[in-house]
Amino acid sequence: MGGLNKVVTNYQQALAGLQNDMTIMVGGFGLCGIPEGLIAEMVRMQVTGLTAISNNAGVDDFGLGLLLQHKQIRTMIASYVGENALFEQQMLSGELEVILTPQGSLAEKIRAAGAGIPAFYTATGFGTPVADGKETREFNGRHYVLEPALYADFALIKAWKADTMGNLIYRHTAANFNPVMATAGQITVVEVEELVEPGELDPNQIHTPGIYVDRLIVGSFEKRIEKRTLKTLS
Repeated sequence: MGGLNKVVTNYQQALAGLQNDMTIMVGGFGLCGIPEGLIAEMVRMQVTGLTAISNNAGVDDFGLGLLLQHKQIRTMIASYVGENALFEQQMLSGELEVILTPQGSLAEKIRAAGAGIPAFYTATGFGTPVADGKETREFNGRHYVLEPALYADFALIKAWKADTMGNLIYRHTAANFNPVMATAGQITVVEVEELVEPGELDPNQIHTPGIYVDRLIVGSFEKRIEKRTLKTLS
């Protein structure tokens, strides 16, 4: 990797500098659009004490659930965790600190970090435990909660296609939290399905400019789905 070329050749290079007790953001919604290889590499590295910011915590044996299996996550900041039994066990036993965050607020807290906004007011959560310990104010007769932005040492992103300069295109709903997280990491590492040379991507189709990307690696993806529902039509 050198100059404007963001490509690394192995996962060790991709996650160089990741250490115990760091904060990571991990893209994905359910198991859609998650950086599978980067998660597997964190398991191999045996980093511990992590604060993980993600919409959810994967399932018991896949996605961030693998980090939970090895007790590598100390604090989880998420909006939905209902399909991970191990998550529930660790939370109830006190092994895992959980900061549940309304999904829209989670997205905005990440977006705010990327935009250089340290905090913002939102009506979401006022009068509920979400607002406990936070500053509140009234504007035009409505109450609002001050929510701080969320930053990360590493943002781990999954994209569909990239050029070597780090310009990214996401595919359909696999975009989810990835674009906002790409802007909020001190180091942004992207795992992609397809890599092309500069100039091959249509500039009008680029979702994340390469200026936000520090490292790129081409991965292979299992692309599990959480549920498959079949219906017989009569």
